[in-house]
Amino acid sequence: MTGESLHALLESARRGNTRALARLMGRAENHDLAAADLGAPGAARAAGAACPVIGLTGPPGVGKSTFVSCLVAEYRRRGKRVAVLCFDPSSPVTGGALLGDRIRMQAHADDPGVFIRSASSRGHLGGLSATARPMIAVLSAAGFDVILIETVGAGQSEVEIASVADRTVVVLAPGAGDGIQLAKAGVLEVADLYVVNKADQDGVHGLVRELRAMVALGTRDIPVVTTTASRGEGAAEVVSALGTENPADATNAPGAPGVTNSPV
Repeated sequence: MTGESLHALLESARRGNTRALARLMGRAENHDLAAADLGAPGAARAAGAACPVIGLTGPPGVGKSTFVSCLVAEYRRRGKRVAVLCFDPSSPVTGGALLGDRIRMQAHADDPGVFIRSASSRGHLGGLSATARPMIAVLSAAGFDVILIETVGAGQSEVEIASVADRTVVVLAPGAGDGIQLAKAGVLEVADLYVVNKADQDGVHGLVRELRAMVALGTRDIPVVTTTASRGEGAAEVVSALGTENPADATNAPGAPGVTNSPV
């Protein structure tokens, strides 16, 4: 891609041209565009800090996609333009991927302030894909206010999201195992915020207690927030705990003084 055509597509994407943005994302996903081609993340934005990149990870079946949809709705309520990048696992047999995450986000399909892209992991380990970084760089350059990255179902070793996100949210749900299983989940160690979804189910109080006990043994004060994404409950508390309304304000970040765990 020539510098001129790249610049033209970027300008068109910033003006809200979804087709131009989709073309750029396709080139990035297919190794045709590198993050370096776009310059520093957010450099093309007119003013202000680069938009925050929020990573959302957790085991399969905890309601990550429904929670992401709930989070999108909250950011839109606050007038933010939102980009969502969802990664799906690829088949070890056929190499294909269902790309079904966005099925749970149909409520935002016709919203011009929301861009949703599904991508296959293409066999890449770590929860993302080999081209995750250039794809995120495209979204940052396109001028969104917040970028949400949903990993494939993760657990004990898929922690790559922490290296590309400004904030990492680990989504859990009751019934996923006992305290020993929780301690084995390496993904918990990269969290800036724990979200216990499906808080209307039995076992939520025990899971929150175990998480808080684990946090008490560590060196960081990581907030624990409960949500019921299927009912649209808890997203406002998550946004508040993330502190992404003003990314430059470190006092709002998870684990900073003044940020406390939400009650169950």
